[in-house]
Amino acid sequence: MGKMREITMERVEKTREEMLKTVKSPVLTHEQKVAAMASLADSLLEVLNLPEGLSELLDAPIETQCICDLFEGHAPMRPRYIIPDYGRFLKGGSSFLELGAPGDLYEAINALEIFYKHVPSVTNYPVYVGALDRLLEPFVSSMDEEEAYRLIRAFFIHMDRTILDSFSHGNIGPERTKAGSLILRAIAETKDAVPNMTMKYDASLTEDAFLLEAVRAALESAKPSFANDAMFRSELGPDYVIASCYNGLPEGGGSYTLCRLILGNIAKRAKGIEDFLSRELPYVMDLQARYMDERIRFIVEESGFFENNFLAKEGFIRRERFTAMFGLVGLAEAVNLLLEKEGKKGLRFGHSEEAASLGVRIMDTISAFNEAHRNPYCEVSGGHFLLHAQVGISSDIGISPGTRIPIGEEPEELVDQLELLSRFHRYFPSGTGDIFPIERTVHRNPEYIMDIIKGAFQKKLRYLSFYSSDSDVIRITGYLVKRSEIKTLEKGGNVKHDTTALGMGAKQNGHILERRVR
Repeated sequence: MGKMREITMERVEKTREEMLKTVKSPVLTHEQKVAAMASLADSLLEVLNLPEGLSELLDAPIETQCICDLFEGHAPMRPRYIIPDYGRFLKGGSSFLELGAPGDLYEAINALEIFYKHVPSVTNYPVYVGALDRLLEPFVSSMDEEEAYRLIRAFFIHMDRTILDSFSHGNIGPERTKAGSLILRAIAETKDAVPNMTMKYDASLTEDAFLLEAVRAALESAKPSFANDAMFRSELGPDYVIASCYNGLPEGGGSYTLCRLILGNIAKRAKGIEDFLSRELPYVMDLQARYMDERIRFIVEESGFFENNFLAKEGFIRRERFTAMFGLVGLAEAVNLLLEKEGKKGLRFGHSEEAASLGVRIMDTISAFNEAHRNPYCEVSGGHFLLHAQVGISSDIGISPGTRIPIGEEPEELVDQLELLSRFHRYFPSGTGDIFPIERTVHRNPEYIMDIIKGAFQKKLRYLSFYSSDSDVIRITGYLVKRSEIKTLEKGGNVKHDTTALGMGAKQNGHILERRVR
């Protein structure tokens, strides 16, 4: 068992000051204050056996930080991302929640709304709300369509008003269902940020008419995004889901942790390309992997989560269905900086074959490291972590998400951008994606986006998101936020969703409103 280490009174007093500042905040809602206070209390704990050298890379200012644990806390009491088997719940109910199997759509929606209140995650809200079309279809198929629509629409409004974080995700597809079409109609009409949605698309299973419905909904509400179903199935098996931003994860399991390499800052430490690939990058990867190993060990061996939580006791999740996500950001900045150090300042990621090839070398190095590293509690992924192109956080400055081309530097021609992306999406079974604001005139020609999706997936792209350039709901990195709520927060007002603050930061630091419109 880990022993709690002592901390300085200076640190205690600094945390107390932050707590009082949180209590007095005029911007945070009550729920946001409670979550912030819990995080501050957690920050006073020191129970993990941290590898030597980690602090220099983890606790540094953002300009030099090389490893980021995305605010998971000092004593993890549950896995970061939890993916319950909602189908099992609707078929058999839950003894802990004193709920039987629902008999109609009214009862099914009521049961799910109750269940969501009891699904923890790093955000304190469920990061996955289910394959909603498959879950609801048995109750919808024989119902009057308008009555079913009214219930589904109210269900989506309820989720938006009670799941107060945009890192919450539902799935539909690949086959068309009556429930799936009603869901698309509801999200197009309500235009809310929560839940995020993904359509699993497979050319052999998804009707063009259903894809067209989804594209039209996306132009109205920035969702659903589109996942290459065949690609995900080949890597994760048929029981995969898309959760949180765009994370491919096993149903009935999830991810213990997600930490990320900040590649651009690692490149700052290197003398040149070979020094980066042979010395600096392997050193940082090793520290991150061992840090993740320790976080996983604590969750499994000491937290008691899997022994005590009803989700595990009743079989809605299974410990052996969990993996972990080895994340990264800033590939573009690393490539550009390393080329500059080699005297090739004019070569830029997204505009040079030499830059693209260096990006591939970096990813091959990371992939090889991950394949060589083993964790005993990641059985579902063969004892390895899953690579993840992390979407970025609000405090990132000069750091592009995952392997994306920096905003403002996208190639003029969309086909050139897609061609580059096709070289990188293959590395990330637990998620990567790219975002395309679409000029409003495309509303008159949604088939244009259908062609992009079909062509991109043939080129082995994994995940694509679109939103109308004049939409209130916009995709920040992998999550959704309303422009109108960002404006409210900028004026010092309260907003429902805590992710709006992240969107405001991404607008200011990441220039997300300056993406090239297609």
